[in-house]
Amino acid sequence: MAISLKPQSLKRYKDLARLLAKYGRSDLVREAGLDDALEPGDMTDPETPPEAEELAADLEAMGPTFIKLGQLLSTRADLLPAPYLQALTRLQDDVEPLSFAVVEETVERELGVRISDAFSFFDHVPLASASLGQVHRAAMRDGRPVAVKVQRPDIRQVIDDDMTALADIAAFLDKRTEWGRRFGFTEMLDEFRQSLVRELDYRIEAQNLVTLGENLAGVELIEVPQPINDFTSARVLTMDFVGGRKITSLGPLGLMEVDGAALADALFRAYLKQILEDGFFHADPHPGNVFITDEGRLALLDLGMVARVQPGTQDDLIRLLLAVSEGKGDDAAEVAMQIGDKRDVFDETRFRREVGVLVAEHQGLSLEHLNAGSIVAELTRISGDCGLRPAPELTMLGKALLNLDEVARTLDPDFDPNAAIQEQAARLLRNRMLKSASPANLFSAAMDAKEFAEKLPGRVNKVMDALAEGQLTLNVQGIDEQELLRGIHRVANRLTTGLILAALILGASLLMSVKTSQQIFGYPALAIICFLAAAVGGAALLVTIMLSDRQK
Repeated sequence: MAISLKPQSLKRYKDLARLLAKYGRSDLVREAGLDDALEPGDMTDPETPPEAEELAADLEAMGPTFIKLGQLLSTRADLLPAPYLQALTRLQDDVEPLSFAVVEETVERELGVRISDAFSFFDHVPLASASLGQVHRAAMRDGRPVAVKVQRPDIRQVIDDDMTALADIAAFLDKRTEWGRRFGFTEMLDEFRQSLVRELDYRIEAQNLVTLGENLAGVELIEVPQPINDFTSARVLTMDFVGGRKITSLGPLGLMEVDGAALADALFRAYLKQILEDGFFHADPHPGNVFITDEGRLALLDLGMVARVQPGTQDDLIRLLLAVSEGKGDDAAEVAMQIGDKRDVFDETRFRREVGVLVAEHQGLSLEHLNAGSIVAELTRISGDCGLRPAPELTMLGKALLNLDEVARTLDPDFDPNAAIQEQAARLLRNRMLKSASPANLFSAAMDAKEFAEKLPGRVNKVMDALAEGQLTLNVQGIDEQELLRGIHRVANRLTTGLILAALILGASLLMSVKTSQQIFGYPALAIICFLAAAVGGAALLVTIMLSDRQK
């Protein structure tokens, strides 16, 4: 591993080593060669594992990169136990706000206009302050209420320094440790880096808001604030202001003012539509990003982190959700293996057994104890333990369902997520089948059939010409050619030996009628010699066959 000597990198090495040692992975610290960065007492694994909430607090203290890293780890049930996943899912970054002078300078530099000229009102006190930026309430010149998200000026350099240290350690662990080879930290970190770079460009988030708003336009009770493109740049995002409260802030009296059952159903339908139909979904749906508006609708906020699912994977995820919700463990295992990456140490028998037990254990539970998100998260954990690297879409699905289960049950304690999954998945399957039978798809299939029919005669002629000229070759895979040739040689040798023995016997029989003075046992000597040679050769052939077959 190429160790960076920059002071900030050395500090991060020490912070990471202390974090790993605190949570019982001092073996990784030693393998990574970071033990010299710690005090002697820090290398002792704790007798009592720290509480899950401590990990969230430690990551918050380490800064924005590690807060986002914790949010990523909250999707990886194959790496962390369930209590830690729950703690990291609720990870928030509430930090000291920027001074208004810094906010004003950033906004005016990015938009190229004075704040007083762009906005009729701009609140000096932020609505929220996070590690990447903060949000201020404002109003456009025409009175339209907006929220302005302003990025911290030095955040990009901080994240770049942190990612350098993380990349060094990830590469070393992948190369030198079994844990690294099993989980592939470098690949995981590359995905995290790309996601974080996109999140730092507010123009991408603005486009995400537009896309999600269009996709969910037909879903009642769901609202997505839209950006104002003329007042948006890479570091400043201006969008519609959404008045309301976080789901987590609602008490019993607040819930009585809204239709919780309808909102929970609408939220589940919206997310399943994003993942399984649109292939574009909000990848960070923790309860803090879901607001109940003053009009009693649900607003989805903070679209910096999004993910995409390919059509083929969508079908697999639909099948997986149906298998889990219907209690079909073997089907769930089959789909998980199809979309996962099998490592060299993958134990298929154990994987099928544990997935079957997992799904069966949840079949008899009552609705209030049934949690589709925790089942999918546990499925990813089993995958990691058995040597199957879970697909990123599966880990994201598990996190989304975990958060959705929590939000839905807050809105409606009697909400049945599995019934919603089965209903929505069945509807999506019908829509996909109808879409595949649309005139456009039928026309495309007809064009393919026309092309096949036009080219078929020429292709057949080529095959027949190659066959007639002796140039036709077959490429058969999965056969050991050398072993096949050895087997053919053994068969040919036995047949040849058999033919020689038969010829000796036949020749001896003919010689029996020849009159000669040289006799053995009263018979022609040459005939007896041929019979004896045939007997010895036949006995030798039988012994060879028996010994060879017994060895095989």
